[in-house]
Amino acid sequence: MVGPRQSSTVRLRLTSQAEAAKRAKSTTSTGFGTEFDNILTARVHEADDFYRAVTPPSVSPDAAKVMRQALAGMLWSKQFFFFDGDNWLDEHRSNPLHTGYRNSRNSEWYHMLNQDIISMPDKWEYPWYAAWDLAFHTLPLSIVDLDFAKEQMDLMLRTAYLHPNGQMPAYEWNFSDVNPPVHAFATLFLHRTEQALRGKTDLEFLKSTFNKLLLNFTWWVNRKDRFGKNVFEGGFLGLDNIGVFDRSAPLPTGGHLEQADGTAWMALFSQNMLDLAFEITARDSSYESMIMKFAEHFYYIGSAMNRPGQDGMWDEEDGFYYDLLRLPDGSAQRLKVRSMVGLLPLCATTVIEKSMRERIPRTMTGINERLRRIPELMETIHPTGPGHFGVAERGIMALVNPERLRRILTKMLDENEFLSPYGIRSLSKFHEHHPFVLSVGGQVYRVDYLPAESNTGMFGGNSNWRGPIWMPVNALIIRATKLLPVLRR
Repeated sequence: MVGPRQSSTVRLRLTSQAEAAKRAKSTTSTGFGTEFDNILTARVHEADDFYRAVTPPSVSPDAAKVMRQALAGMLWSKQFFFFDGDNWLDEHRSNPLHTGYRNSRNSEWYHMLNQDIISMPDKWEYPWYAAWDLAFHTLPLSIVDLDFAKEQMDLMLRTAYLHPNGQMPAYEWNFSDVNPPVHAFATLFLHRTEQALRGKTDLEFLKSTFNKLLLNFTWWVNRKDRFGKNVFEGGFLGLDNIGVFDRSAPLPTGGHLEQADGTAWMALFSQNMLDLAFEITARDSSYESMIMKFAEHFYYIGSAMNRPGQDGMWDEEDGFYYDLLRLPDGSAQRLKVRSMVGLLPLCATTVIEKSMRERIPRTMTGINERLRRIPELMETIHPTGPGHFGVAERGIMALVNPERLRRILTKMLDENEFLSPYGIRSLSKFHEHHPFVLSVGGQVYRVDYLPAESNTGMFGGNSNWRGPIWMPVNALIIRATKLLPVLRR
């Protein structure tokens, strides 16, 4: 048995083997001799000291055990991952650098060379990384090893991973699939964790990550906003079978989807990049123009997503956001599946402190002038600015305005819809007795509430977002709702 490695984040005074043996009240013999027993006892006490140092005093003993088990599981799931894209494609006669190749999955990723230790979702069940899972992994890993967490954050943005066009690899099965852009959010979290633990800012890490994320943001804007309308697609976006169709395959109806989750993720991406630009600008004024850039992106996306009428994702009758199906004849239809897709707009929320605004008077003048000239940008998002500031003159950037927020919360906090004893369901329980059904070309597509295994073959039949709870998106929703009280006067 080997205890966790000593973290650079938490400096521990490890007791000697002799001291550990003395303080042990009782030691059960292993049958391998006293020396081995002493070593084992020492390792146990070192592990106890380690987890005691990283566990907040307010955590109950039972919760501390859960936290320890969870962190130990994260440390245990590290695995060396090797993938040589050029060589793999050669073996499968799918390398576009050679003549006579056949197109196959990952054929455009011949630049890939992965040879790193990576945090895996579960190294025995599916020993490969997934980009957005990995971004969320860095959050708990930062508690026990901040440096390793930052390395993992940087990994997907290295030239051996990030595509030259700026796309981030999704996962080994198909790098070209699209995971939600949550890496800016994770970077911001790691930055604030480092400030709390070490009392300093790693400016080089922030700049390097921001610059590479800028490439990824540009890829999203150029590739996933089909008509330049500031509404986004993206395909399955890590939510597998949450929709009525396989969103990463051609639609049986023809046309395309304007996705509520893809658009909400991009609004959050804009906010996170804006927050990072604020942090960097405080130490390097050359990044100030990026604040204006990402503020504008957020306002454009908010205006497009909240467009009123049948062309918008907001359904006034239901008080909920839905994906919008654009058909080849130009008509549009909302796919009225009450799912996590319609809750994610809540997550696009951030608070702007008065001190932040005061540091950039020229940029604030530019933003206010833009909003004065195009007042439509503010009509459907949460109001902010003079007359709307909260405690300590805090402002807010939020995709959802107060009226829509109340209507969404009536469903999200309803035990017969999204709220369960263990968190927010991915699909409303409403669909248990009211499945969403759509007939296309003589074939019936439906979405039912399924709290356990999937009953469809979509994504191999082993994935289910039609009811079960996924903790990371719950954490994003909780974060957003916790920001609202700080605005109250």
